[in-house]
Amino acid sequence: MSVARSNPRSVLEQVLAVLPGELARSLQGLSDDLLDELEEIRLRAGQPLELCLRQRPAFLAEDGELTQSPHRGVRVSADELAQVLQRLTQFSRYAVEEDMRHGYVTLPGGHRVGIAGRAVVEAGHVRAFRHVTSLNVRISRDHPGAAASVMPFLYDRVSRRPLSSLIVSPPQCGKTTLVRDVARRFSYGDFALVDPGLKVAVIDERSEIAGSVDGIPQFDLGPRADVLDGCPKAEGMMMAIRSLSPHVVVTDEIGRMEDAEAVLEASLAGVAVVATAHAASLDAWRRRPWMERLFSARAFDRYIVLSRRHGPGTVEAVLDAEGRPLRRGGAEAR
Repeated sequence: MSVARSNPRSVLEQVLAVLPGELARSLQGLSDDLLDELEEIRLRAGQPLELCLRQRPAFLAEDGELTQSPHRGVRVSADELAQVLQRLTQFSRYAVEEDMRHGYVTLPGGHRVGIAGRAVVEAGHVRAFRHVTSLNVRISRDHPGAAASVMPFLYDRVSRRPLSSLIVSPPQCGKTTLVRDVARRFSYGDFALVDPGLKVAVIDERSEIAGSVDGIPQFDLGPRADVLDGCPKAEGMMMAIRSLSPHVVVTDEIGRMEDAEAVLEASLAGVAVVATAHAASLDAWRRRPWMERLFSARAFDRYIVLSRRHGPGTVEAVLDAEGRPLRRGGAEAR
């Protein structure tokens, strides 16, 4: 299996497509080293453009240099925010209305743009955003090989079956990057473990795992992957099990009652599930509504706990179905 890592310059081009001319030109002068560290671009009306780098945040100055002084930073106007929002929605909010009511829009390449402003609430639910005051562009990158160190824990060589696994961490610790590489390695066949490869169904509700454009994955998930793009997780898992006969179902950010029920159904059907969840630890995840039920039912055979201690993707521990450590870490998964 040979897959190229995302080029930082081409990743930037995907993001620049939605930025107005002056802001785009300000970012084009960044070095490849800085682009490789770039995790977020934060745009706030009337405030300086902020770049969140792997090691530190900084503002972008008029001369193209980075500065810690907000007074020297390039200011983002309300008009520029409106232009970005227009481009995000391809000049039609209806095209991404479902995403926007959840507070984000997904760009080609899997980059997610978070939205803040005045929420329009109907019947107790957010229906849209007006008077948008902030946009947060979260950069998505591919890191082939990210799952190499954890794959031996995710496949039982004796029974020759994949193991249901949950990747747990706070935001921006590399969960989606890791789960994407797990899907790819199962799909291609990780020849140290899995030969010739497994059928993988990817339920990509937010279009971040595959980064699909018009339903076509922009990230390589291998020759045996089937992607349900934009499909709600719980419904998609059941659809895949009924119609795609997967060995492994891969999905992102479980947390709702219906997600838990779908994972339990998959386990009863003999299909492995590899998923992610936002939580600071396994204990914190178990305290969330409905998740203790999954733990008690041993729906997951493995838990992978990530942090940013040595950079995104740091594997703090691999735990068994009862939460006992199989590996304690601190090294980056990739």
